[in-house]
Amino acid sequence: MRFSMLVLVILMVCSSTGFASSRSQRALGASVFAASGCSHCHSIRNAGGHKGPDLSGVGRRLKNDQMRRQITGGSRLMPPFGDTLQETELADLISYLRSCRDKAKK
Repeated sequence: MRFSMLVLVILMVCSSTGFASSRSQRALGASVFAASGCSHCHSIRNAGGHKGPDLSGVGRRLKNDQMRRQITGGSRLMPPFGDTLQETELADLISYLRSCRDKAKK
């Protein structure tokens, strides 16, 4: 009984620590989004520009590697940010974008 209680406590601590670190990573990613000028072209939840696609639901549509390629390599209309962002900033930004999971408006 004591062993199972100890295991339960350890699991609870580990899961809450992981959740807290991912929450802070998303917060850092939101800061990267703002500081890098992403909101000049992209909107999230009706805040930001409209030159680029609305990213409110991007976390439901794209996988991490797809986001990474788009951000680092850019496209015909979007400049590349591969030389601008540090690896940690890129990871934080992707974590933030993965949390953007709003459903498309009908």
